[in-house]
Amino acid sequence: MDKIKKLIVDSVVEEKGLMSKAIRFVIENQMKDRVTWGKNTEVFTTREDSDEARWRGEFFGKQMRGAALVYTLTKDEELYDILTETVLSLLDRQDEYGRFSTYTVETEFNGWDMWCRKYVLVGMMYYHEICKDEALKERIINACCRHLDYVVAKIGDGEGQKSITATSEWWGCVNSCTILEPTIELYKRTGREDYLRFAEYIISKGGCSDCNLIELALQDEIAPYQYPVTKAYEMMSFYEGLVAYYEVTGEKKYLDATSRFIEAVAKTDITIIGCAGCTHELFDNSAVMQTEFHENIMQETCVAVTWMRVLRRLYQLTGEAKYIDRIEQTGYNTLYGSLNTELNEQWNMWEKIYYEAKCFDSYSPLYMNKRGRGIGGQMPFASGGYNGCCVAIGACGIALMPMTTVMQGADSVYVNMLFNGSAQVQDANGNTVTLQLESAYPANGNGTITVNCQDTAKLTLKIRKPAWCEDMTVNGAAVKETGYYTLAGEYKNGDKISISMQTPLKAHYLNEKIAFTYGALTLATDEQKSDRTLEKPVNVGNELTYTVEQPKGKDELVRIVCKLEDGDELLLTDYQSCGKKWKSDKPRMTVWFNTKE
Repeated sequence: MDKIKKLIVDSVVEEKGLMSKAIRFVIENQMKDRVTWGKNTEVFTTREDSDEARWRGEFFGKQMRGAALVYTLTKDEELYDILTETVLSLLDRQDEYGRFSTYTVETEFNGWDMWCRKYVLVGMMYYHEICKDEALKERIINACCRHLDYVVAKIGDGEGQKSITATSEWWGCVNSCTILEPTIELYKRTGREDYLRFAEYIISKGGCSDCNLIELALQDEIAPYQYPVTKAYEMMSFYEGLVAYYEVTGEKKYLDATSRFIEAVAKTDITIIGCAGCTHELFDNSAVMQTEFHENIMQETCVAVTWMRVLRRLYQLTGEAKYIDRIEQTGYNTLYGSLNTELNEQWNMWEKIYYEAKCFDSYSPLYMNKRGRGIGGQMPFASGGYNGCCVAIGACGIALMPMTTVMQGADSVYVNMLFNGSAQVQDANGNTVTLQLESAYPANGNGTITVNCQDTAKLTLKIRKPAWCEDMTVNGAAVKETGYYTLAGEYKNGDKISISMQTPLKAHYLNEKIAFTYGALTLATDEQKSDRTLEKPVNVGNELTYTVEQPKGKDELVRIVCKLEDGDELLLTDYQSCGKKWKSDKPRMTVWFNTKE
């Protein structure tokens, strides 16, 4: 198996690219907001999660992970300086016991305390990856070790210790058990066996007080929405920790458990936009439930980003294209759709008032509803302002998309998604080669790859044929393979590879409703763009008849007019550009359409 070693995107995308535009938006409107960074660290001194057992302590780590990945792509030195200032601020808040906690000692190890401590480690590990100061890197590792040492001393089955499955009143303590993943990451950096033993202790508990998540996944007899605990985000985070454990031990059982769990989720809970959870943020058989009207929140951005993270980790271990198919579906639809590009004020579900705009929306509608329906995990700060779970996690997904486009394996270079930009790779002789890609993907499936090298380059290129694609050619030759098409040989400087993927409009039927996709894009109708009543039945007959028009709306990628049986026309545009004006008098959108009155 050719394990995928690393990302090798040198420049993200050209100025007009969707990925690059999203990254610039997040940098400008979130990553360089020093005030919020300060509040994210301030809570480790004020301990303001203590009284109500809340989760303000997660914001630093979630946001730092995304910001560090964004810096990896952009090398924005102002951003680096802000992240360094933030890390230094947090380091100064470590208490005399070695804790980074938003809980007092008297209230610790309940609620979301372990979850927040986990995210301290996550954020610190990701900053450590980009840190240029060796002394600071050493200080970070020492501080993280003191932080985790306190946890290891207090949590366990020994005398005077508290079981990890008794450290929270929420979701069977799965939230607490997700500290598994950063524990392994700190083990990788220190080699300390007590951290590996602590990871094994967590695994021995099965990740949950109410069931053994590992055994349930391995048995594969019931679907995840039938587990005793169904909180999608936290469960996936625990399985990501199992993958990390496999990476250092080679114990295949844990890779198998995660792989089977992911396949089960894909079968029963992933919707047409690549997210899960139509009942709040819970697994609930969303693959079937997605066509129904849901008054409450659904399809959480945190779930989408975590799904992408686990998929990418499995891909790097297996090289299986199905994981990229799923990342693409989630990224181009749920993730980019969650960007609050209009900077609308955001709705507080509890106080029933609007708050100042943040970069990300938290929930994604599918049937006759609107965006902007709540701020996931919103927590006010004692000193003013607020943050939220989806707001803090979104940038991680925004970075993961371009970081997945082109990747270097031991023997091959994998072109996973077409885009506009360049990627530096190594050929078979270890020479640096730049691949220049040009494409309007995902708006259409055409593109070119130009090989830029000195003299010649010996390359094995694997070009992904997406699961949605039936007809694909490379340099005019029809591609019959599924997954990857392999091109191996010597290339001269300036050689071009031409790729064409026929992008079809497809109709999908479920529960007497219809939805449409166009290549990787899920389509929707937005009340702002169309005069046609959303509730009016849609019937296309035996054959789809449609025209592809020039995009018109802001951030629109595709615009399709579909002819209906009754002579009416249905305007469809890409989901990620729809519903962004949620404070307007016509805020609704829909992916699924009625087929009957």
